[in-house]
Amino acid sequence: MPRIAVIAGDGVGREVIPAAVRVARAAAGDRLEWVEFDWNADYYLRHGAAMPPDGLEQLRRFEAILFGAVGDPRITTHDYAAGLLLKMRFGLDLYANLRPVRPLDDRLCPLRGIRGDEIDFVVLRENTEGPYAGMGGNFKTGRGEEVAVELDINTRLGVERIQRLAFEMARQRSRRRLAMADKSNAMPHAHGLWLRVFRELQPQFPEIEARHYYADALAYQLVRDPRQFDMIVTTNLFGDLLTDLAAALQGGLGMAASGNLHPGRMGLFEPVHGSAPDIAGRNLANPIGAILSAALMLDFLGLDAAARRVEASAAAAVREGVATPDIGGNWGTAECAAWIEKRLRSA
Repeated sequence: MPRIAVIAGDGVGREVIPAAVRVARAAAGDRLEWVEFDWNADYYLRHGAAMPPDGLEQLRRFEAILFGAVGDPRITTHDYAAGLLLKMRFGLDLYANLRPVRPLDDRLCPLRGIRGDEIDFVVLRENTEGPYAGMGGNFKTGRGEEVAVELDINTRLGVERIQRLAFEMARQRSRRRLAMADKSNAMPHAHGLWLRVFRELQPQFPEIEARHYYADALAYQLVRDPRQFDMIVTTNLFGDLLTDLAAALQGGLGMAASGNLHPGRMGLFEPVHGSAPDIAGRNLANPIGAILSAALMLDFLGLDAAARRVEASAAAAVREGVATPDIGGNWGTAECAAWIEKRLRSA
């Protein structure tokens, strides 16, 4: 039986992750084992670390992680987030960040003249390299001549494996289109590697319509007409930016799901909205991003039918006006999730 590590984290994560677990249980029944971990800001403030020394070893005993959010106003240093979410991403080598973009209803898409069902693409973001690798530093800190450096780290292994995965995923999709985005015109060394690898892989996948974009041009095209895209692969930093833009096409961050994957080994699944401390504990957070993240997890674990049922029930909720304030409704977090759970159990 697959085992799931549940880490609700901070803020609204403590509201949306229990809701997502209930929905996933309604869809998957007793085919999964759920184990909760109390790794959050309170744990950090008690112990001075975001997880125990053997935390990663504990997590390696699980097939997947369902994670809420990291961030608490009481903690202003970077080492907390780095010691929890980033430590899991890097330590477990979750090199592929998966972000599906598909509005559940026409009214969620802000673009005039484009229906929600016309937008259906996936962004695959490199997840363990780039500027987020943490290689850099400060010299003469606080002085007028201070120097701050952040290095954009790209390895042949890292670039090739994410791009190859993107080609393979594009092969499984109906339109078989792949766009790769970088800034090789301005960063000819680091991102020149991205472009060279892309050109080398293209002949190995002749059935894929593969096209290179500069990241700023791709951002423009996403706003102009997102219907032209099917699969996008890009760097860690630009993937972070482009996927938040893409989230606006599906109704905002509250609707956006994500998976951090090492295919065949482990997956960490999380809504992308963050801990939102300003609304935490007020029953206002949208649970659908977390619920759709749980659906991605079910897919990853081979429970495809259960995943489709969760997605269909979430879409039905939006269509019927069962919505939190961020998407124009007046339902609470708990009530919205309970409606979806009830629909699953009665189907």
